[in-house]
Amino acid sequence: MSDKKPQYHWAARGFVAPGVILVAVLLYLPLLWTVFLSFTDYNGLGDPTWAGLSNYQAMFEDPDFLNSLFNTLLWVVGTLVIPVGLGLALALLTFNLKGGVWLRLPFLIPYAISGIGVGLIWSFVLQSDGALDQALHFFGIMDTPRWLLDAPLNTVVMIIAAAWQGVGVNALLFTIGLQSIPKEPLEAARLDGATGSRLFGSILWPMLRPLTTVVIGLSIVASLKTFDIVLGMTKGGPGRVSETLALTMYNDTFVNSQYGLGSAIAVFLTVVTLVASVLYLRQQLSKKNEI
Repeated sequence: MSDKKPQYHWAARGFVAPGVILVAVLLYLPLLWTVFLSFTDYNGLGDPTWAGLSNYQAMFEDPDFLNSLFNTLLWVVGTLVIPVGLGLALALLTFNLKGGVWLRLPFLIPYAISGIGVGLIWSFVLQSDGALDQALHFFGIMDTPRWLLDAPLNTVVMIIAAAWQGVGVNALLFTIGLQSIPKEPLEAARLDGATGSRLFGSILWPMLRPLTTVVIGLSIVASLKTFDIVLGMTKGGPGRVSETLALTMYNDTFVNSQYGLGSAIAVFLTVVTLVASVLYLRQQLSKKNEI
């Protein structure tokens, strides 16, 4: 028995080794290389030159970076309020409703479209003299906003476009959570006279907390790395007023060939996403322990 145990461990390591090597090559090595580049001056040609913290200093002194940071915070708030809030409302309104699944289906279809596709569809609708402007002109409204040209209006309408894509899947997740709630507490609460908002606040919302933690956590991470919809609708413009951190990282790295500065932004975005996720999960776990 003692002779087989070491052989078993070596065999297990052999099975695990390809996955470990693949993760190291595709995830950890690029991460370490990005961190290294963030401390260098590198334009993609030749050898990187050590620059210390100058990229991070330049990053925080760059008004375009500060603007993209503000836009990213708008995305976080807007993503939590609109698609998550509307998804929860849709799930509550269609739950236990005859034909509710068919009412949720149209909201799920946009989720199958890529972010770039959503951006192209909504840019066609919101561009100057586009579909929305022509519809408003038909009803006599001639003085229409410049939806994709004025900040922060362009960021707001892009958040609405992202909500159009994400409401359905959030509603589906919340519906699954509602279906997992035992019927006995609901029946007891109804017998005690709890209905409407009282039933939701006292029974449904506390029991949905584990799922809500997941939905909000995923929404925070997704909003912090928003890229494709902005690229499809405004490309960060006009100028760079509607950029998010992910798009600023892309432009500085691959458009402006400032690989050191782009890597610094990538490291900053990674740290912010990690810290936000950890703080949120710790807060939720502490609430769970208090209960």
